[in-house]
Amino acid sequence: MDTRDAVSAFLRSRRDKITPEQAGLPTYGQRRVPGLRRGEVAALAGVSVEYYTRLERGNLKGVSDSVLDALAHALRLDDTERTYLYDLARAAGPAPGARARQRTVRPTVRPSVARIVEGMPELPAYVMNNRLDTLAANPLGRALYSEMFADPTCGANVARFAFLNPAARRFYTDWERMARFAVGALRVEAGKSPYDRELSNLIGELSTRSDTFRVMWGSHDVHVFRESTKRLNHPLVGDLELDQETMSLPDESGLSVVVYSAPPETAAEDHLKLLASWSATTGPGRARRIRPNAGSDPRT
Repeated sequence: MDTRDAVSAFLRSRRDKITPEQAGLPTYGQRRVPGLRRGEVAALAGVSVEYYTRLERGNLKGVSDSVLDALAHALRLDDTERTYLYDLARAAGPAPGARARQRTVRPTVRPSVARIVEGMPELPAYVMNNRLDTLAANPLGRALYSEMFADPTCGANVARFAFLNPAARRFYTDWERMARFAVGALRVEAGKSPYDRELSNLIGELSTRSDTFRVMWGSHDVHVFRESTKRLNHPLVGDLELDQETMSLPDESGLSVVVYSAPPETAAEDHLKLLASWSATTGPGRARRIRPNAGSDPRT
């Protein structure tokens, strides 16, 4: 990812989303821009127009935390957007070669984490990295995402499944919302790791093969997976409304454990039990490690 282009596009996109009324500024006559002018953002952030223009041209090198905070406040950034702005500023520092060398070690799923995932037989669970690759899953997790795992071109990657497999638009009842969340999560990771070659390859592949992804990527929205409600239409058991919890591991691996559950005494709980019964009789007996490489069969 070109960091300067990302900075420039992100700041412009946030500026365009804020009206003068939202910022508490008076308006006079017709305006040629949909949101705030550069001078208005500069005034709100307490910097000169020339300095803000430099920032919006993508040059965040050497910018202080106080200026970033003022900029985040002026642009009304939420916590995820603020963190993304800081990541972009951090990426403007060290030389690309030094940062690229930091990404040579690929995180692996520790045996203890795999045992935890496997030890929840009644809940779909899997381990995901920041590129949305599924690295390990218990039998019920594989049964829930059976269509993704059955497609070798997905490489067990949630974003590939969402944008490149037509079945995903039926599987995700709120497909557009989920797709935007996936794009936003990849955008966050791109800000943290702009020299991650595998991430760049994934984004390039999706941009080339999916017009929808390319448009959503161009919005520069960011997202972090936490808790949410997922509405799914499973090919075997039908509609499922599940609570999703995403728990980041307390280390530097960037891995998260994702767990789904159904509220008690609901149709979703009954359907999940049916899926668990099917998985116990037809699915694998243990949590499976997955190689999330494009073009490889995730079942091997």
